[in-house]
Amino acid sequence: MPYNPDAHRYDIMHYRRCGRSGLKLPVVSLGLWHNFGHVDHFENARAMIFKAFDLGITHFDLANNYGPPPGSAEENFGRIFRNDLKPFRDELVISTKAGWPMWPGPYGDFGSRKYLIASLDQSLKRMGLDYVDIFYHHRPDPETPLHETALALDHIVHSGRALYVGVSNYNPRQTTDMAKILKKLNTPFIIHQPKYNMFYRNIESGLTDVLKREGLGCIVFSPLAQGLLTDKYLNGIPNDSRAANPHGFLKSEHITGEAIEKVKKLSQIANARGQSMAQMAVAWTLRLPEITSALIGAHTPAQIEELIGALEHLDFEERELREIEAILA
Repeated sequence: MPYNPDAHRYDIMHYRRCGRSGLKLPVVSLGLWHNFGHVDHFENARAMIFKAFDLGITHFDLANNYGPPPGSAEENFGRIFRNDLKPFRDELVISTKAGWPMWPGPYGDFGSRKYLIASLDQSLKRMGLDYVDIFYHHRPDPETPLHETALALDHIVHSGRALYVGVSNYNPRQTTDMAKILKKLNTPFIIHQPKYNMFYRNIESGLTDVLKREGLGCIVFSPLAQGLLTDKYLNGIPNDSRAANPHGFLKSEHITGEAIEKVKKLSQIANARGQSMAQMAVAWTLRLPEITSALIGAHTPAQIEELIGALEHLDFEERELREIEAILA
């Protein structure tokens, strides 16, 4: 049967403008970093994509190396797009990235013009797309001149491969320098994708100021600290969790007693708010006006549905924020 998305999907989601651009993103977006590769169950990935779109998530975020193996998340998304989502292309924001190792030799990594353009051409082929909506440089390159990377991003837009460009994992100085170059080129540089959650708050030390000054949107990844900021690990490490997955980045040694004690205390605040710990963690990242969207990962469609429940209570009282700060200190 052909896929028919929920007719009320746009009544559920909230959308925020991406910086000073014309693009709006859902306040919760779906990342395909984990659970969409060839090592995972394809039908579950397909069900998660459907659930997300049914709930108003229009933005799907990928990268060339997502899998495992690298490239397989794009291949699986491309299969779902071709078979199910193609009629809805103009309702979707699809992004991908390049910047981490992707193929052998000196041309498959970092930020050269050769690598970025070749990688995006490969990504478009894997996904069966004519263009992506956003293309990111995934991490700074300490050796390639920033101007070369910027010119590659500019060429990618003007060649029709992407509508907008962004950066990920750039520090405040690098972001400022990139914005300056791309502004002169009239390149639609609109977004930064940094890591941000209750346990990792580096963006508050200068980056949010840069984003505001430059008019850039911000989509944060790992708002749940890869599952640590949920109720999942309060009583040990479940067999179906990321920490138990040999392909994941969250390891059992990250589940420390100190972190669990903090999550237990935070969960009490969440319960008083009528939220799960995960819902509060997502809402907390969205409290900053500079944040456009929180990029979630998921293992099941039910997890996506739960996290969308965060939209029912995004506001925080000053008292709640003080209590959270005291726990995180």
